[in-house]
Amino acid sequence: METDTHNPDLGSSVPPGETMAEIPRPLPNIDPIAPAPAGPPPAMAPQQAVVPPPTVPSSVAMPAFQNPVGDPGRPGPPEVATGLGPIDAAGEFRPGPVRNRRWVVEWLAVLVVALLLAVGVRAYVAQMFYIPSGSMLPTLQVGDRIVVNKLSYRLHGVGRGDVVVFRRPPLESADYSDLVKRVIGLPGDTVAAIDGKVYVDGKPLAEPWLPQPAPVTSPSPLPEGFSLNHPFVVPAGEYYVMGDNRTDSEDSRYFGPISKDLIVGKMSFVAWPLSDNTWLVVLSVVAVVVLVLLVLALREPRPARAPPASEGSW
Repeated sequence: METDTHNPDLGSSVPPGETMAEIPRPLPNIDPIAPAPAGPPPAMAPQQAVVPPPTVPSSVAMPAFQNPVGDPGRPGPPEVATGLGPIDAAGEFRPGPVRNRRWVVEWLAVLVVALLLAVGVRAYVAQMFYIPSGSMLPTLQVGDRIVVNKLSYRLHGVGRGDVVVFRRPPLESADYSDLVKRVIGLPGDTVAAIDGKVYVDGKPLAEPWLPQPAPVTSPSPLPEGFSLNHPFVVPAGEYYVMGDNRTDSEDSRYFGPISKDLIVGKMSFVAWPLSDNTWLVVLSVVAVVVLVLLVLALREPRPARAPPASEGSW
């Protein structure tokens, strides 16, 4: 059996009389196949995922500071978001928008609390009143401003000699919503005006608050019993009040005793014009307010923890 005498791989023709099978071919270099080991295949070690670095625009500067994994030569992120603000190249917190918003919220809360306290104090604790007339001369001058304690009579009873502010009684004709007088007679007392002096239960009342010489205390021209034309017994739960300026005061001699429900509170001190006691109170309040403001202004922010960093991540 003859074959083609031309072999393109050899680049030459086969000599006449010989076939391609008679020409020895070099065997390929093939490694022997090793037998597979007995048993299950060994488990492959898990490979750690490599996180590519974040893409940063060319306009963002990348400071070379200590990165979370501790490589000083490796540039870190431009900032790390925290509760106080970003971290600068030196690793310090910079005040950011979050801190500014927190500061505004804190001051708004302080203002709201102060407003609520002011309203609560005025309604239930203390209130300032203006003196429009001279019925309490010389103790209170026209134009004085007094502070009235509204808690006093919640803790104890009304005392003789107390200067009280009360709402206008039904029989009072003056165009004032509130009046100020001094308590003279307590419930059950018998009050009388004899020879220009006040008597309580048949004894002259010592009144050190009156100017000297003491003014004349005269009955009112009204026919009612409380006018002191005759001794008057103060009903239970009511109080007999008079102004210190006895010759120019419309008091219980004109509108009768007042009930305890009408009493607003007891006068504590004159707020204006300032006296020694008033100055002490004002300075104490100012000192407390300044101290609170300093504490709020100088309070250091609580340190915020940076997000935990793992090896291979920013």
